[in-house]
Formats: sequence, C-alpha cells, structure tokens
Amino acid sequence: MSFLAFALPVLHTWHSSLSDRYSVLLNYEGILRSSSTMEETDREAVATAVQRVAGMLQRPDQLDKVEQYRRREARKKASVEARLKAAIQSQLDGVRTGLSQLHNALNDVKDIQQSLIDVNKDWRQSINTIENLKDVKDAVVQHSQLAAAVENLKNIFSVPEIVRETQDLIERGELLQAHRKLMDLECSRDNLMYEQYRMDSKNTHDMNLIHTYFGDMQKLSEELAKQLWMVVQRSLVTVRRDPTLLVSVVRIIEREEKIDRRMLDRKKQTGFIPPGRPKKWKEKMFNILERTVSTRIEGTQADTRESDKMWLVRHLEIIRKYVLDDLLVAKTLLDQCFPPQYDIFNKLLNMYHQALSTRMQELAAEDLEANEIVSLLSWVLNTYKSTEMMGNSELSPEVDVNSLNPLISQNVVDQLLSKYMSTLTSNIIGWLRKALETDKKDWIKETEPEADQDGYYQTTLPAIVFQMFEQNLQVAAQINEDLKTKVLLLCLQQMSSFLTRYKDEAQLYKEEHLKNRQYPQCYVQYMIAVINNCQTFKESIISLKRKYLKIEMEDTLSSSHTSMDATLDIIAKEGCSSLLDEVFMDLEPHLNELMTKKWLMGSNAVGTICVTVEDYFNDFARIKKPYKKTMTIEAHRRVVVEYIRAIMLKRISFKNAEERKEGAERMIKEAEQFRFLFKKLAAGSGEDTEGLCDIIEAIAEVIKLTDPSLLYLEVSTLVSKYPDIRDDHIAALLTVRGDASRDMKQTIIETLDQGPSQPNPNYVPIFKEITVPTLTVPKLLK
Repeated sequence: MSFLAFALPVLHTWHSSLSDRYSVLLNYEGILRSSSTMEETDREAVATAVQRVAGMLQRPDQLDKVEQYRRREARKKASVEARLKAAIQSQLDGVRTGLSQLHNALNDVKDIQQSLIDVNKDWRQSINTIENLKDVKDAVVQHSQLAAAVENLKNIFSVPEIVRETQDLIERGELLQAHRKLMDLECSRDNLMYEQYRMDSKNTHDMNLIHTYFGDMQKLSEELAKQLWMVVQRSLVTVRRDPTLLVSVVRIIEREEKIDRRMLDRKKQTGFIPPGRPKKWKEKMFNILERTVSTRIEGTQADTRESDKMWLVRHLEIIRKYVLDDLLVAKTLLDQCFPPQYDIFNKLLNMYHQALSTRMQELAAEDLEANEIVSLLSWVLNTYKSTEMMGNSELSPEVDVNSLNPLISQNVVDQLLSKYMSTLTSNIIGWLRKALETDKKDWIKETEPEADQDGYYQTTLPAIVFQMFEQNLQVAAQINEDLKTKVLLLCLQQMSSFLTRYKDEAQLYKEEHLKNRQYPQCYVQYMIAVINNCQTFKESIISLKRKYLKIEMEDTLSSSHTSMDATLDIIAKEGCSSLLDEVFMDLEPHLNELMTKKWLMGSNAVGTICVTVEDYFNDFARIKKPYKKTMTIEAHRRVVVEYIRAIMLKRISFKNAEERKEGAERMIKEAEQFRFLFKKLAAGSGEDTEGLCDIIEAIAEVIKLTDPSLLYLEVSTLVSKYPDIRDDHIAALLTVRGDASRDMKQTIIETLDQGPSQPNPNYVPIFKEITVPTLTVPKLLK
C-alpha cells in the first residue's frame, strides 16, 4: 500500500509531462501544414515590392539611385532569409527532441504499470502473514514491560529504604536532595504503572497494587510540600537570612512544573497520567503567598477602639510601614531568587494591593466614628500613593502610582463622606451646645473673667468654638479641597444657629439678673465679655474664611456672613443696652431729683450722675472699641433724654424770673458737666459730643427768657432746630416756665402748627422717645 501511495503521484507527473510535449508536437504540425500557403504569400510579396518600387521611382532624378536601392533591398532580403532559416531549424530540433522523449515516456509507463501489478500481488499475499505476527507483537509488549521492571527492579526493592532516607533528609532541611530521591521513587512508580497501562489499561487490580506499594511516597510528597510552603510563607524573612534555602525551594517547584508538563504531554499521546499529577506546585506557591500577604495585612491591628481611641491610625501606620518594607525587600532581594518569568515583584505588588483593597473595604464597612472615617479616607486617597508608601523613590520605576486602581470604589468613598458629614454635623451641634453650657457656668462665677493681652474681658467660648472648627477643617483638608469646603460651609451654618442660641442665652442671663441685681456678682464684667466675644467671633469668622475658603466661593457665603454679623451686632447691642440699663437703674434716684425744688435749692444730683456714669465706664473701658464707641454714644444720648424727660415731667414750675434765671443757668452748667464727662469718655473715639447737650442749653434759653413777648420767637427757634418736638413738649416747657397764660400757650402752639417745617437732615430725633404725663394739652388749656 505504501508503494502505491508513492507510485500514483509519479505517474500523474509523467502524464502531465507527456501532455505538454504532445501539445508542442501539435504546434509543429500546424507550422508544417502552413507551408501550402507559401505560393500565395510569394504573390503578395511581389505585389508589395512592385508598389514599393513604384513609390521609389516617381521622379526622373531617382533613376540615378536605382543601383543603391537594389543593394539596400538585397541586404534586407538576405537578413530576413537568414532569420527565417534559423527559426525553422530551431523548430525542427525541438520536434526531434519531443518525439524522443515521448518514446522514452511510453516505455517508463509500461514499466511502472508492471511494477504496480507486482506490488498489488505481494500486498494481498502479506495480509495473512501480518495476522500471524500478533503473538510476536504481544511478546514485544511483554518484553518491554519486563525490561522496565528489570530496569526499576533495584528501586522497587529499595523503596522502603529510600523512603526512610528521604524522610531524614526532609527533617534535616536538605530539601533538594530529598526531592531528588522523591523524583526517583515517582519515576519508578510512574514507569511501572505506564507499562501496566499499555499492557492492560483496564486492569485496575495491578494498578492499585503498584499504587499501594508506593503509598509512603505520597506522604513524603505531602511532607516535603509542607516544608516548601513554610519557607514560602516566610520568604520575605528567609530571603534576608538564608536566600539559598529559598532558591532551593524555587528549584524544586520548577522541577515539578517540568514533570507536570511532561506528564500532560504524555497524557495527550497515550491517555495515561500518574496519580497526583499535575501537582501544580507553582500555582499553590502563589496561593500561599497570597494568603500570607492577606494574613500579614489583617494581623497588623493590635488595638481596638475600646483599648485605644487611636487604634485605626496605629493600624494604618503599621500597614504602611510593613507594606513598604516588604516591597523594598521583594524588589532588591526576592526578585533575584526567582526566575524572570515568575515576575515575582509585580505579582507580590498586585497581591498587596488586592489585600489592602479588601482590608480597606472591611474597615469602611465598620461603624466608624467621624475622626476614623477621615483617617481612613486620608490614608486611602493620599498616603497610599504618596512618597511615604507606593510613591517611594526606591520602588520606582517598577511601581507606577498612576496605574494603581483605587483601594475602594468612588461609591464607597461617597458613602463614607456622607456618613462623615452626618456624624460631624451631630458632633458640632453637641460640641457647640456643650461649649455654651460651659460658658454659661462661667457667667455666674464670683471671679471676674479673664482679659486678653489688651485688657479686654473675654471668655474662652470663641477660642473653643473656632479651635474645634480649625481642627475639623485641618482634618478635612487632608482628604481633598471639596470636603474642606463642605466642612467650612457646615461650620458656618452651625455657627449661625449657635449665635441665635447665644443671643437667647444672653437675654435670659439679663432677665435672671434683673430678678436679683445682687446676683451674679460679676454680671457687668461677664456681660462685657459677651459683648467682646461678638467682636472676636466676627474676626474669627473672617480669618476662617480667608484661610480655608477659595476666593471664587466667597459670593456663596456673603449672605450667611451678613446674617451672622447682624446677629452678633444684635447680641452686642442688647448687651450694651443691658449694661446701660444697669447704669440707669442706679441713676434712677438721682434722675428723679432733677427739676425739683430740691434740685433748684442746690442738689448735687447731676454730679452724682456724672460720677456714677464715669465709674461704670471705668469697667466699660474693657469693652472693645467698636462697641465701646457705640455704648458711649448711647449713654450720652440716654443721659440727655432722661434730663429732658425730667423737664417734661413738670416737677417744678418757676414762680418768677429769678427762679427761671437760676434754673436755666443751672441747666446750662449741668449741660456743660455732661459735655465734659462724655468728651472725656469718648476721648480718641472721634465722637461729636456737642450736639446732644446743645438741646439742654436751647431749652434753658427758652426758660431763661425774660421778655414774654419774645417767647414765640424763642420757641419757634427751638422747634426749627429740633423738628420732632411735639405740642405736648412745648406745652410742658411753657408750664415749667410758669409765666405763660393759657391763651399764650394755645396761640404759640397753633401758630407753630401752621408754620412750615424745615428739618435739618443731620438731626437725629430725640423728642420722639420722650413722653409727657397724661395731662394733655386740651385739659391744660381748660
């Protein structure tokens, strides 16, 4: 059959060659047949020649060149005939050669045909012979098995001894030698089982017998594997102390990988694979390394929240140090102990990254406190890729931080940030409430509040509040700018709510004091501290925004900032008002003496008032400038208002011109006292202290007037200066003079009502705050 397979292509080739040559002969035959047309061609050539000659001899002068034309044409004819003869000769030679090859090919075909007949006959006769050789084939297989058995006979009888030796080598840590003996045992077993499989693949009894005989070998393999995995688990330590041991382990694993590949290839060819194969020790080695890395990451948590509030910070710092140290060792030492195709550093890098990602997700799933969330996010988003860890210069260029995937997903980050903001909101509300409660306890102390370096009273409340804000903003800044801005907005939002509570508590403080003015003992000093705190809050808010808020974000907070400033101004204004109330409650007995008979007889009420106000303002000097100036102006205004109110109460009615003169001069003198006092109190503040006291002097001029006929003119001058003065004020003033009749009062009032009013645009109304006793003008006129 094999000869036929060879002969058929050869016959096909000869057949193709004969066909080609036959085609050539047919072409030659066509050429020969075309010779019958030669005569016709000659006639055509003669006709063409006649036409050419006629063309050459058209003019008489061309007859001289006939000989020249003849020679030229002769040469052309000789050249054409020579080429034609050569072509015909060449064709004839080809025909002769083709005929010779056709004759030879015909003989070859006959010989091959005879050979094929002989081969077919021999093949049919050999079929019976092959069937008769089956016993020989079986004998050959048995001989092969026996030869393998003989070859392994020594190892077969020495299996127990080799097992003991291998066990001793494993125990002594001589792993390479132990593995060599183990390989010999496995080779003997595998060869015997393979021969048995070839002889009778279904004979499981003999297979089990061989497997049982070599049973201890499997235990040795497992024991050796345990030793290998112990070394692999401690590879980062072993590579520093005994790198040779680690190299031996890698060599053993490489041997097993080669055997696995060889066994798998034989399985594809024969279908047989020894028990326990493939071992896949390389794959197991990487699995062991992966579990070791995970265990190392998880094992770094030494504390819990109950034992240490900073447990997470410590845990993350230990992880950072361990991972960095391990990767540096892997790059500088471990990489040299493994073949390049293992790519051990990058695989370890991926293992650490995956283990860290798993651990960070576990931590993120725990019930973390606000500071713990920040610590975790700061570590994940910043520390991990910083120069302190994966961005370390010693790890480059193998580690590219830009190619590292996030340790936790953006969704988890958003959840943590949301939880952080929620927790922080609750914490800030609690901290502010606690800070305010602590500050309130200070308000009732019997000792004065502390003063700053400039001597202004203050409490610790602003410092505590903004220190808390600063700490949270610094923590948020460790994560990213967006979180920092959100925390700042949260702080300012809660600050706005806090200031409303602060205002309410200050009001309650005042109300409690009014119930018993002896308590608290240092009410004035702590109310001053509350007022000063308002200025401190303002300055701190500005500082906080300037430090932590981007310029482009300022517009979004302008309204809230304005609202907080307004609330602080209200607190300060109410505080200043309560302090002035305290002053005027002490001044009330002396204010009641004004414009009375006792006052006219020489009472020192105004002197006492000035001394009392000055004494209070010695304490008020500890109020910060913006509010101190406001308070001085308000005190000045209220003193003048109370003085004018005393006039309008009509406690006295002068009986004659002498009394009017004496009273008016006394009023002018006391106005000067007030002017001097408040000029002294407002020193350096730029306050105009003249205008308010001028009102008292203007009223005194009306009272002092001796000519009643000029009274209307004087009163109209007063009204033109102070247009908010009412009819009842004028009536009360004329009553105090004591010499104006009812008709005069009515005439003056009616005339003034009809006159035009041209108020001074710079005038601040003062009479509208002053009420006249219930005795109305109509009753007075009656």
